[in-house]
Amino acid sequence: MSSGMPELRRLPESLVNRIAAGEVVERPAAVIKELVENAVDADSNRILIALRDGGKTLISVTDDGRGMTPEELPLAVSRHVTSKLPGDDLAEIRWLGFRGEALPAIGAVSRLTLTSRGIGAEQAWMLEVEGGALGAVVPAAFGQGSLIEVRDLFFATPARLKFMKTARAETMAAVDVVNQLAMVRPDITFTLITDDRTRLHYDAAQGELMEARLNRLAEVMGKDFAENAVALKAERDGARLTGYAGLPTLNRGNARLQFLFVNGRPVRDKLIFGALRAAYSGLLAHDRHPLVALFIELAPSAVDVNVHPSKAEVRFQEPGMVRGLVVGALRHALDDAGHRASTTVSRAALGAVHPEPIGESRSVSGAPSSLGRSPREAASAYQAPLMAPTEPVTNNEEIESDVFHNFPLGSARGQVHDTYVVSQTSDGLVIVDQHAAHERLVYEGMKRSLSEKGVTRQLLLIPEVVELEPERADKLCARSGQLTELGLVLESFGDGAVLVRETPALLGEVDIVGLVQDLADAIDDYSVTLPLKERLEDVCSTMACHGSVRAGRRLNVREMNALLREMESTPRSGQCNHGRPTYVELKLVDIERLFGRR
Repeated sequence: MSSGMPELRRLPESLVNRIAAGEVVERPAAVIKELVENAVDADSNRILIALRDGGKTLISVTDDGRGMTPEELPLAVSRHVTSKLPGDDLAEIRWLGFRGEALPAIGAVSRLTLTSRGIGAEQAWMLEVEGGALGAVVPAAFGQGSLIEVRDLFFATPARLKFMKTARAETMAAVDVVNQLAMVRPDITFTLITDDRTRLHYDAAQGELMEARLNRLAEVMGKDFAENAVALKAERDGARLTGYAGLPTLNRGNARLQFLFVNGRPVRDKLIFGALRAAYSGLLAHDRHPLVALFIELAPSAVDVNVHPSKAEVRFQEPGMVRGLVVGALRHALDDAGHRASTTVSRAALGAVHPEPIGESRSVSGAPSSLGRSPREAASAYQAPLMAPTEPVTNNEEIESDVFHNFPLGSARGQVHDTYVVSQTSDGLVIVDQHAAHERLVYEGMKRSLSEKGVTRQLLLIPEVVELEPERADKLCARSGQLTELGLVLESFGDGAVLVRETPALLGEVDIVGLVQDLADAIDDYSVTLPLKERLEDVCSTMACHGSVRAGRRLNVREMNALLREMESTPRSGQCNHGRPTYVELKLVDIERLFGRR
């Protein structure tokens, strides 16, 4: 009795190609990626990409590379034909493309036209492919290089058209692809035209690679990144890491401006992203993301790029070495940045206080408003007396403070609302959030003690009992050994309570109940895969917050200057443990602009 199951049969070649195309040609951006990578591999100096309707009706890529002969054109659209594996060794992949699948896959689902002219050839040749069916190779008029045109993408697979996004979304995806490839090769001119409008244009850069790359990154990621990024250069066991990383105070709410490249190939690798999070641990809030562009170069045999047809995933032969390289290079560069904070913080502060140009206005009471008028006019309208400080600075303190004018963070001049320290520099002023700044200093001190000799503890005369939910108390006590390394000695004290016997001496007087409750929250959030040292540093961050000078505490001039000097000598002091800036610097020239003096 027949079960109704059809007999086994070999699928037609055209259908096989369309099925395979689904892995390579996911959307127009995937087509652009494959074609532009081919142009890069062909030693092109200029690459022009043109789109219509987000690539749905037309994708065109023109380059001035090596080109192809008329005999090579039919081979180029045949599956698994490539010039990039001369030794048939998948462990020695030195080009962006190598699988020989892109052009056949594109030709299987679209109307594809290849026009090419090889170096020294008398004329160009053209080949058309429609839904996988090849036409004849015919003469054509074209200069040196290749022109690839893809029309009516997915016309041969209508089901795929239903899943296409809007033209705007597809265009944005194409922009991302071109931007990433442009970052890798600042020596190539890239132009992207969408619907007859130039969307991107990057001229080829000259000179040293790092400088050229930073200029290209500034064009792609913005000038703020170039102004607030630290250079990365590190090597380990034959692997080399270069690139740029943004200061922690320059961050975003998503990871969109994080770019990773392995041997010139844009990738999305969980290992490297994890290393990135580890390097910025203690510098950013958990929901904020740094801006980076990392370029890793290593032997082709040390990395497998043949994981997926899209070639966006890689596997490293020594993942631990790569992770250590990334974390070490980033932390070293951020440490070298010292107390530096991003210039965007100062610009945001200036933007917040700069009056918008408005006409004559009236306040609620009917008196002339000072908005839109010069400070001199506003002052003459009210003639309000200046208030003297409640606690004037003594002459000795003032003279002592003058010594610090030429220091990066200047000399303390006063304290506002017992929270913000105001300091005068040689060319402006600095406003410091005393709690945020001291939190960073305590955190770095705890980490230093932890790595050098262990954290010094102070014994409580009367142990403190802290009540918690039973489950949270158990989790906290399970980490008691790690917490002891950090100077916090606690133990279980019945169901749902812990007994604290010692605290880190560096914290001084501390709210033990609040500290233990916050630590319990932090431990709930731990990733089980996070290395021990990083878990301990996370705990350090929570403890440092409780041991810092609180907002609302009055400081004298010597205490304020001591805070400024310690900030200058402490790595990463430009931001607190949550990624917020610890100070804002305003240049005198910007302040003068606010008051119409410039």
